Amino acid sequence: MNEPYKNTKVVLVGITGGIAAYKAADLTSSLVKSGHEVHVILTKAALDFITPLTLQTLSKNPVWVDEPHLNQGRYVPHIELAEKADLIVIAPATANTIAKIAWGIADNLLTATVLASRAPVLLAPAMNVNMYENPVTQANLKRLKEFGYYFVEPEEGRLACGAVGKGRLAGIPVILKSIEALLYPKLDYKGKTVLVTAGGTREAIDPVRYLGNRSSGKMGFALAGEAQKRGAKVILISGNTALTPPAGVEFYQVESAREMRELVLRHYANVDVVLKAAAVADYTPITTHEHKIKKESGSLFLELQKTPDILQELGQLKQKQLLVGFAAETQDLLANAREKLAKKRLDLIVANDVTKPGAGFNHDTNLVTLLYPDGNKVALPLLSKQEVAARILDAVASLPGFGRNKL
Repeated sequence: MNEPYKNTKVVLVGITGGIAAYKAADLTSSLVKSGHEVHVILTKAALDFITPLTLQTLSKNPVWVDEPHLNQGRYVPHIELAEKADLIVIAPATANTIAKIAWGIADNLLTATVLASRAPVLLAPAMNVNMYENPVTQANLKRLKEFGYYFVEPEEGRLACGAVGKGRLAGIPVILKSIEALLYPKLDYKGKTVLVTAGGTREAIDPVRYLGNRSSGKMGFALAGEAQKRGAKVILISGNTALTPPAGVEFYQVESAREMRELVLRHYANVDVVLKAAAVADYTPITTHEHKIKKESGSLFLELQKTPDILQELGQLKQKQLLVGFAAETQDLLANAREKLAKKRLDLIVANDVTKPGAGFNHDTNLVTLLYPDGNKVALPLLSKQEVAARILDAVASLPGFGRNKL
């Protein structure tokens, strides 16, 4: 974001009372250098960490605070600011401010402006790891995501309080990239329908037990959110996960491989791209017991049968769809992925070794290699799953068949 944008946008930067407030000076300066009109709101708590004069100098505009006598005598500044903003960015966003916005509490200038605005809102949380992981905060984050608010995930590391964990404000370049995506969205998937599968399936043994896997669904949900942001109609079919579906997607929750297959095939004829990120069970019990199996002496034997190979079936039925598979391996990564790529008639496969640090299930990062039918490969560095999703969609958009007319 070093070069000015072609069209100046009005960005409202909200700063709340956390130690990371000082980083908002860099954010403000970078936005101004990029050619944006920037207005800053400070909460009372933020005044303990950074001064209005600093931000006024950097933004080249008066800074807004809660004290009316400092707001240039404007009668309803929250309405004026709400109407002029193309985007509201709150960095850092404390647990307190997140809670207020989640429940519509408008007891200061910043939260009143957010409530009055129709502009997209991007929040960059920053707080102690225990505060971030607290179920109340997580529930508030989930609530806001369901309402369509955008987030830049906090980073893991050593926090100002001395604790180690997730809660550190995302890097300013990361926040700037999210701002750019919201102000100038890439709509290369407009007019396309994208089907994404995510999460792990569960194969019932009895009413209590099941066969499952460690998939969290994070990669698939990131893909669905990225495709939706880029203009696609998104159908997300997910196995077991605790995640909130991205706003605006058509969402289906399933339990078993059989249920996922039925839904995928139902939609397949009408989609342009399939991103098959789900971890579907390879085997299912031949017999599902009606009642809970009691623990008895001796061993328990389960007779299993293969589940249908959904991805291979899609490859056989493929007409004009672009089909992307995923290979989570623990050994012979590239050889196994290439075999899957050819056998299942894929247009692209995303391979990752789940034994690598930061690349296994439940992580917020991933380390993948993109493999193409012509033998080309692109190894990506360790990235957030959101960034990996963006890279995968870039790769799909560059495939020869992507530019075809919609089915």
